[in-house]
Amino acid sequence: MTPLIHFHRAPTAALLAQGLADFVAQRLRAGVSERGQALLVVSGGSTPVPFFEALAQCDLDWSRVTITLADERWVPEDHADSNARLVKAHLLQGRAAQASWVPLFKAEATPQQGQAAIERKLAGLCWPADVVVLGMGGDGHTASLFPHASELSVALAGVTGQRGHEPVPRCMAVAAPALPNVPVARLTLTARALLDTRCLALHITGSAKWALLQSALQDGPIEQWPIRLALQQGHVPCEVFHAD
Repeated sequence: MTPLIHFHRAPTAALLAQGLADFVAQRLRAGVSERGQALLVVSGGSTPVPFFEALAQCDLDWSRVTITLADERWVPEDHADSNARLVKAHLLQGRAAQASWVPLFKAEATPQQGQAAIERKLAGLCWPADVVVLGMGGDGHTASLFPHASELSVALAGVTGQRGHEPVPRCMAVAAPALPNVPVARLTLTARALLDTRCLALHITGSAKWALLQSALQDGPIEQWPIRLALQQGHVPCEVFHAD
């Protein structure tokens, strides 16, 4: 299946963030106009902060928009590493505070213990999403799908066909990755949810990630660079937004 990839380049990260915000806002307006509601999936990390702030200023009926995350670190929302804290501080502000918010964290000791309840919440959302906005780590991971992680066979079920006739979950617990920055357990959306969308957007900045993206665009296993999940599928458009 031929990938549907379009590239959007900007001279600065600030202009890129505004361009991505305008693009996402347009998709959300269309969802509200055509279906009475819209679903947005966003990612955490430092890169999306200016995008969140620009999107929060966009004029649309936020009361009909639901927002959730592509993944979450299993820490309380008041923790510095919480993606929910980031979204609340930079996106759910001003007009956008009217949006419905669906977190991927519960006050359970582990993501394994909270997964079933979050799966039920996700099942009640208005899929397919209007936009899923992904980032990419320097190792090619996206959401909390890390290269060669033991959980990938389940997370990629429905794409690789490894799940057979068992139900494919929308989310799953992930062990703490071997990364120096945030080595905590996580809960991530799986391929089933990440690709259940009308549009994918990939938001990256910097020359190093651009070079990695060029490598990931070549044929190869998703397990090597999980961002290939978005790049190799041919079901929905993948809009790549990049600035140096």
